[in-house]
Amino acid sequence: MSSLVIAVVLLTMVGTSLLSGVFGMAGGLVLIGVLLFLLPVPDAMALHAVTQIASNGWRAALWWRHIKVRPVMGLMIGNALALGAWSLVLVVPDRAVALLMLGLSPFAVRALPDRWQPDPMRLSHGAAVGAVGMTLMLMTGVTGPLLDRFFLGGRLDRREIVASKAAMQMLSHAAKLLYFGVLVADTGSVDPVVAVLAIIASMLGTTLAKRVLEAMSDAQYRVWANRIITVIGSFYIAQGSWLMVMR
Repeated sequence: MSSLVIAVVLLTMVGTSLLSGVFGMAGGLVLIGVLLFLLPVPDAMALHAVTQIASNGWRAALWWRHIKVRPVMGLMIGNALALGAWSLVLVVPDRAVALLMLGLSPFAVRALPDRWQPDPMRLSHGAAVGAVGMTLMLMTGVTGPLLDRFFLGGRLDRREIVASKAAMQMLSHAAKLLYFGVLVADTGSVDPVVAVLAIIASMLGTTLAKRVLEAMSDAQYRVWANRIITVIGSFYIAQGSWLMVMR
């Protein structure tokens, strides 16, 4: 990567980590879109995984008292089952398809009837969401939109949502790094220097966000979280559609 590309990536990481640190969502969704634009898909997936492990791990450490174990356990079970299945075929997604799936995922979950909305506190629901989520993770780089709807559909407060999702995302991105950095034949690579700088940038943005989240109410959090998801999802649908048309 050139110096200019590295600078753009690092600034984006600070901003997206700040966004994720406040809402527990959306930052990774923005970051993977930028990385997919700048880098080959395997490299983008691997670098995104490194930064998200650092960002979510640090966020989980900051809010560890608020982590709810049951949702995390259910999601981990589903993640493990899906990762095992996808490891048998080792698919690398097309860029346009990845962006379209990225944009459509929050709207697909939102469209589910109320009786089908998953409950974060039920292990079976968490396992089902975790399996679908890991599939999205490997195809698009993130599961954020799906997990956002999963956690927002329950009765957890904003701190519990941010903390529990951070713990889960750290583990999911570690699985993605294993998939693209080790298992996929055309492996994604991460420059060690860029990786270290990315980790520092992600932790900086996450730390700055803590005070902002504490100042928000649960009602404000939910309103803005839903708005952000809608805007970002629409953008990626448009971008993916454009790439499909331009082929």
